[in-house]
Formats: sequence, structure tokens, C-alpha cells
Amino acid sequence: MNTEPALETLRAAMVSALREDGTIRTERIAEVMGRVPREPFAPEAQPADAYDPERAVVTKRDKDGLAISSVSAARIQAFMLEQADPRPGENVLEIGSGGMFAAYLAELVAPDGAVTTMDIDSEVTSRARRLLDDARYEHVRVVTADGAFGISEHAPFDLIVVTVGAPDIPPAWVDQLAPGGRIVVPLRVRGLMRSIVLVRAGDHLVSTGYELCGFVPMQGVAENRERLVLLHDRPGEEVGLRLDDGDQVDVEALREALATPRQEVWSGVTVGGEEPIDDLDLWLATALDGHTRLTATPAARDKGIVASASPLGVATVVVGSTLAYRAVRPTDETRNRFELGAYGHGPAATAAAARIVHEVGVWDEEHRGGPGARFEVHPAGTPDDRLPAGRVVDKPHTRITISWPGKP
Repeated sequence: MNTEPALETLRAAMVSALREDGTIRTERIAEVMGRVPREPFAPEAQPADAYDPERAVVTKRDKDGLAISSVSAARIQAFMLEQADPRPGENVLEIGSGGMFAAYLAELVAPDGAVTTMDIDSEVTSRARRLLDDARYEHVRVVTADGAFGISEHAPFDLIVVTVGAPDIPPAWVDQLAPGGRIVVPLRVRGLMRSIVLVRAGDHLVSTGYELCGFVPMQGVAENRERLVLLHDRPGEEVGLRLDDGDQVDVEALREALATPRQEVWSGVTVGGEEPIDDLDLWLATALDGHTRLTATPAARDKGIVASASPLGVATVVVGSTLAYRAVRPTDETRNRFELGAYGHGPAATAAAARIVHEVGVWDEEHRGGPGARFEVHPAGTPDDRLPAGRVVDKPHTRITISWPGKP
């Protein structure tokens, strides 16, 4: 039975959906994603799952069952291709192998470009090599090595695309980037991950755009995973804080605070039920000292312990023995509108919640619908007077500034 017409239909439907939601914006990306089969690179999945725009195919898990390698969902790969804008003749490095994304890159830099894909895990690279060979992409280099060091023998690269979550920008990536070259990287900053396009400008990098994303964490010498500390640990009703970059909190004091009645403050700012507010969360992470994220199970929400059940966490501020987190409440169910506010717990609950609400108002007045944040990545040790104005985030290898241009 000839299954090719059915697979072509799946590819066409995938591209159509990605065009409709604005993920695919250019004909080059649409043509490549509509032509290159996905199912050979996801043999673990049914074809319908491989072409589902929102479904990632996990290809390896660690001993605890956590995904450590996957074929990213088509929507993620599409917007990263749009961000990266691979051009014919370019020399490209992919950090984090799976095979599928490398095949797309190879098509887009053909006929004279080169693609190298690397991963620290030999099982992952062996799988990628086999699948690329089977799909006739023998010319794609597959290297087993720690991606934090890049591959100097094949540098300089016009484009580096990182397909694992990175806590920092290792110096090798900048050193191996051609003048004016681009890095597309899912970078974790103040607890939030964004796929950021960074362009080399001398010894530093400047962003030209970003997208909300989620990726399995980087392994090797650059690994630096978030920590989860539990404030309520009853099985099935867990509530915790996700801590990043060495954040420290008084866990016992916050456990006591969470058990106190919550205080609430509301902003008067409303959003539609389908309106994305990821830029609001990025603004809160930028503006608030003591920023972290509160995560909880649905059962914890249903028991009234917290008001949010987000597994990834909601914007939270911790001040000593007090915490407050962003909240929403319905204002007009017929129009699907919600008001933004905050709940606080602890001795300074109302003041902490009011801090969040104040920044919600600033975002609404000055940044909502605007150009979004601007990131600059400078080497560690760069003096303050050489950094642009904005929130400075110190990492092991870099100093990252986040600034917010106003609305036009």
C-alpha cells in the first residue's frame, strides 16, 4: 500500500497550520518543511504525531524518566528556522542533535553551505548519523562532543543554532562565530527561557528578537539546572519555587508564610483569554528584585493552597519571609476577559502583591504591544560603565543586560 499520498497530506496540513498561526512567515521555510519528510527522523512515533505542530517526540530519557533528547515539535522547529534564517552557502553549527533540524538546515544552506550537528551523548549522535544517512544527508557532519566548546576546526560559523536549553553563552560560541554571525539559543534568564536571536557585534552579542520556548536542558560542563524547593510537600498537592542562578530563599519561613491567609491586590488591567502574556512575565522578571516562579499541582489549587496550578510556574516575588505571585480573575465571562492581580502570603503580603501589581501597570502603560525586550550579552568582567542601561544578570561566562525600549 502506497502511504506517500497520506504523508504528503500530513505535511501539507502541518505547513498550513503553521502558516495560519503565523509561525511560518516565509516561502523558503514553508517549502522546505512541506517537502522534507519528518517521519524518518521520528521512527518512535506514529506519522500523525510526527507532523503534529505541537507534539515533540521524546527519543531518550534519563534514569528518572525525564526527557533528555527529543525531536522538537514542528512549531518550535519552524519558528527557530525563521529566527535563524539559514542562507545558501552558510557554514552552520547545530548544538543538540536529532537529525530532523539538521536536515532542514542542510536544505536551506544548499548547494554550497555546510552543516555540522553535535551532541555530548554518543547514543544521540549515533541515532542522528544513521537517520541522516538513511535520508541521504550523508554530507551533514555529526560530531560527538560537549557543545559548550563548539568545534573550532570547522569554524568560523555564520550561524550557530542551539536546540537545548542553555543557562549561559559559553565563550567558545562567540569565539567561533563569524563577524556579524548569528546565534539562536534557548537561553534561560531569571528563570524564564526564550529562544533569542543574537548577532555578533565585536566582542558581544545583541538580540534582534525572541520567542517563548521550552527545551530539554544542556548537559556537560555548561549544565546548570534549576532547583525546585518545596513549600508544601503533601503527595499530590506539592507547591514549590523554581530557583535559578544561585537564588537563595528561607524555605522554612516561606512554608510558614504559605500557610497564612492570602492577601490580594488587583490592577484593573485586563487581558483576553487567548491573549499571550509571556512578555508581561518577562517584564516582571526584569523589573522585580527577588523574582522567582511558584509552581503547584492541580490538587494544590483545588484545595485552595494556591490559586495557580502552572507546572512551569508563575511570576513570583520573594521578600524575606513573604511571597507574592501573579494571579488572574474573570471579569466578563461572556467576553472571556480576565483582570491581572497578585496574591501574597506572609507578614508583608499586601505590600509584596502591590509590587507585582505596580509593575503590571507599568507594563500595560509603557510596554504592552511594544517591541519587547532587548538583550545584550557581554563577557564576564565587563565593567558596569560599558554595559547598556537595564537589568544586569551575571552568569559564569557573561553579563547579560535586559532593557525595554518604549512603545513607538
